[in-house]
Amino acid sequence: MTLAALPFPQRDVFKARLLSPFERQKAEQLLRNRYPCLGCHQLGGTGGKIGPALDGLRSRRSPDYVFTMISDPQHLVPGAIMPRVPMPARTRELIASYLLLGGGPARPATDVAPRAPAGATPADGASLYGKYCGPCHGPQGKGDGPNAASLAVRPTAHASADAMSKRSDDALFDTIFAGGYIMNRSNLMPPFGETLSRAQIWLLVRQIRTLCRCQGPEWATDQQAR
Repeated sequence: MTLAALPFPQRDVFKARLLSPFERQKAEQLLRNRYPCLGCHQLGGTGGKIGPALDGLRSRRSPDYVFTMISDPQHLVPGAIMPRVPMPARTRELIASYLLLGGGPARPATDVAPRAPAGATPADGASLYGKYCGPCHGPQGKGDGPNAASLAVRPTAHASADAMSKRSDDALFDTIFAGGYIMNRSNLMPPFGETLSRAQIWLLVRQIRTLCRCQGPEWATDQQAR
């Protein structure tokens, strides 16, 4: 599948542009403190290691591929664990331009999207957790996933009854749906609300309850029969 064949609204091919010093600083701040990109990708030696490093993207991917991957990764790489992160179009353009500056000659806009095997999105809570949460939180929810050591903020231990019993099911749902930043937690926790269905997110909440063997705070439990 080529980029031209993807089901996106018609637009011109994205072209990275030179940024002003202010725009570069803004992009850096957004990447470091607002959006979850560095939870999975390294940039300048800092960040997670789930996905490829973001250094030198210009020599490895076309500008349109980078922009489209930021815009809607599931359409470009079906089955990828990278979620779609809500952000204004101008912010996507800013971040894509920042990531594409330098790093060698640009690739032509002819990238072919990899294909994941059919049925790559699990249907049960344990498998969903293993795919989307396990890389950081660990397969058993102990906060010790293979990516955890690369993060500045240690992932929450979902297996901890002491920690999880203080959080309502709705709070867990909102964190998975909207990401850590919205919930005043680490921005490295990505939002999955535009990648997973509400039913799938509730399966993840129930899986967390299975891992911690606990319920939420008493004041919230009477509203959480689902």
